[in-house]
Amino acid sequence: MILIGFKLSVVLVLLLGFTRYNVEGICSVEHCTDRTTCVLSKDRRSCKCAIGYYADQCDKNAHMKVMCGRDYISIRAVEDFFKYYNVPLESLHLPNKSCRAQREVIDGVPYYMSRISKDKYLTCGGKPLEKNFTHISYSLSLLSDPQVSGNIIRDPVIKMDYTCVYPYIRRVSLPFPVVPFSSETVMRVDELNATIQMMLYTDHTYTKPFRSAPTIELRDKVYVEVTVTEPADFFLLRINECWATQSPQSNTTEGSVHTLLLNGCVDDRTVSFLNMSEGQSGHNGESSTVRYSFDMFRFTAEPHDLYLHCTVQLCEPDDYKSCIPNCNSITKREAVRPDPIQGLLSYGPIRIEMPDRPQSSLLMTVVLPVAGVWTMGFFLIMLITVAKAGSRRLSQMEEH
Repeated sequence: MILIGFKLSVVLVLLLGFTRYNVEGICSVEHCTDRTTCVLSKDRRSCKCAIGYYADQCDKNAHMKVMCGRDYISIRAVEDFFKYYNVPLESLHLPNKSCRAQREVIDGVPYYMSRISKDKYLTCGGKPLEKNFTHISYSLSLLSDPQVSGNIIRDPVIKMDYTCVYPYIRRVSLPFPVVPFSSETVMRVDELNATIQMMLYTDHTYTKPFRSAPTIELRDKVYVEVTVTEPADFFLLRINECWATQSPQSNTTEGSVHTLLLNGCVDDRTVSFLNMSEGQSGHNGESSTVRYSFDMFRFTAEPHDLYLHCTVQLCEPDDYKSCIPNCNSITKREAVRPDPIQGLLSYGPIRIEMPDRPQSSLLMTVVLPVAGVWTMGFFLIMLITVAKAGSRRLSQMEEH
């Protein structure tokens, strides 16, 4: 599930850079009017399609994608792209012709796709692995057989060269494990697994995560970070909803519930999105990490411990518009886009630090003063009684 980078090129038809799609195909010069999709040559006698487009007017997107998973490598493009160049599915294969492409429908759109596991990389004709101190590269080619008509070939032969680059991970043993207190979930988007993590930090610098259940005073800031840890810096992350409960279950009907975020927007006046730069305000859905804070609170009824729950969705970089919530007052409560792929993260307990009020203070302010009054009164009564008894005895002695 690591997608670090790739290279892709299609001879005669497609050229794709490290992170760019650059489609070159035959197009009609007279129809080449939109420079964002079609590029004329300097002599204006020929033209080629711009990044990601094909067809006579370069008005169609090939939607090509290379996916570098932890255990597989795949490449795909829309079926219409291959049909435009008269390339049937049966003619598509890797260098080893036994490794054929397949047709797959994703979200109602048909694609031609080649997907192999890493253990079949060499068997299917992968190039020798390239390895340096930091990365390992896997390189493959998806080819089409020439379409022969009699003794001529009129349609171009497609060749897509693509490379998956993985970090060369080396594990270092520590004398003791360092396990931060966090919540993780794994989501699957377009055949790619992604790991999302939620953590709480001690302050606004986001440098020291809590390593046990945090204890926070009322009205102090709670600093939350939700981030895509793997693959790093590829997906955009949007937090849809966050709420606090009195129990670990996110969908509990028992106890109180308090909403912090709703449909990607603030639903608690103390919530603020924070930028990766210290001291700056940020936004939801603009990167693979979302940070926000809120003022600590407690429920009126016990237990006072909180459990934090958040639903998240992932967006691909070219689909960034769907990740930005519309938080205008009119549309804030509108539902998010239909059927987004969502994951749930839960964190807790978060404990409230309640100042202890020693019972001795009540004893000092109420009990002791009252006891002092009673004691003083008792001694006064005793003194008056002794004085009266003494007076009577003196009177009797004088009479005799």
